[in-house]
Amino acid sequence: MKARLQPLFFSQTSSQELAVQLSHIDALLADEAELLEPLEVGSDFSGADAVVLPVIIGEAYSKVDELRAIGVPIVAITSAFGTVAMWDWEIVTFMRSEGITIFSPYTLELAQTFCRTVRVRREMQTSKFLVYQDNPGDGMQAEIFKRFYWWEDQCTQLIKERFGITVVKKSFKALGERARQIPDADADAVVEAWKMKDIDLSDRAYLSAIKIYLALKADIEADPSIRGAGINCLNESFYSDTTPCLAWSMLYEEKGIIWGCEADTLSLLTMFLINKCADSPVIMTNLYPFLSGPTALKHERIDKFPDVAQPENCILIGHCGFQGVIPRCMTIEWSVKPKVLAIVDDNAHAIDARLPEGPVTLAKLHPKLGAMQAIPGTLDGYVQYPGSDCRNGAVIRVKDGYKLMGALYSHHYCIVPGLKTEEIGMMNDVLGLTTERI
Repeated sequence: MKARLQPLFFSQTSSQELAVQLSHIDALLADEAELLEPLEVGSDFSGADAVVLPVIIGEAYSKVDELRAIGVPIVAITSAFGTVAMWDWEIVTFMRSEGITIFSPYTLELAQTFCRTVRVRREMQTSKFLVYQDNPGDGMQAEIFKRFYWWEDQCTQLIKERFGITVVKKSFKALGERARQIPDADADAVVEAWKMKDIDLSDRAYLSAIKIYLALKADIEADPSIRGAGINCLNESFYSDTTPCLAWSMLYEEKGIIWGCEADTLSLLTMFLINKCADSPVIMTNLYPFLSGPTALKHERIDKFPDVAQPENCILIGHCGFQGVIPRCMTIEWSVKPKVLAIVDDNAHAIDARLPEGPVTLAKLHPKLGAMQAIPGTLDGYVQYPGSDCRNGAVIRVKDGYKLMGALYSHHYCIVPGLKTEEIGMMNDVLGLTTERI
């Protein structure tokens, strides 16, 4: 689906200039937007996700009331490059001073992000997240898991109120049992069809991983409104003889389904927004800032952080023994290996994969869903601790580790390859979120 943009023009606009600019917009945003028939400013319209102003002229100064009354986001795309023309900075500033919310993308990527975000904003009103859990917080490592906000009813209700997404909860115990009942032949057929390489698992472990994929796929295909899913896979790991890591990779590649490890709906929502609005790869993982010292070292069962320059600005990231669940299509290296954590079944597995080194962005929604952090960083490289719970983790460097420590929202964070702070900022502005930059 595409964003529905309603072009509006001023009465004194040159029809030729309007036609030329609309042709530019139509070509540049063909993958993201559908242009409706242009109307004059002040006209009634319906069914649009946003208004686009293709041409802005001095008449706009006298149309403040009409512009202020528009009930959907307004974007100025007035250049041949899918951006706001520099000649319009002044009038955009005037509009904002008059209480008109208008977006002025200065790159084509930001214009594309705007379009995707207004479309996603509409789609979220009929979207669902599917979460498998039975008694969250009461299972394995209850002393850790019982404190997480994402399992609270108020968090689920806030997601619905703030974004329109309904969180549907199903039994993980029932899912695990249903997966175990799937015939080996059905799983064998999937193995043959996908022909995945670098699967370092026993036959039994591989078939178990495929069976949980088939069980999840059946539920997801039964309801097309499901856009993301998660399982309380660690805290209630006794309900399954496997982990869903490979299933999440396959479902993302096959259907674009976003996953939330440990049924973390806040991370799931963060990833969903970034992936669908900014059109970017994104994963979730644990943050272990070097400044957190022995607390992090004990949890990962390692003796020390790697020796690096300016360690106070560095973060070790790792999840379930490796960097985290990363779909194969996002990686430069990818394999599936036997489980690392003692908390899961001996038959379980994990993904050992790498994102490209270089610029990254750390992102996370605030628990109250009014803000999102967008923190630039650099993935410096990878470190291995044989025999630990961090067999292959990554080191990320940020500008100010001390400031970060005082501002962290959670131990779960989302990592976006590349510098995406501006795209995330545009997305947040459209969604009414504050962007916190560190």
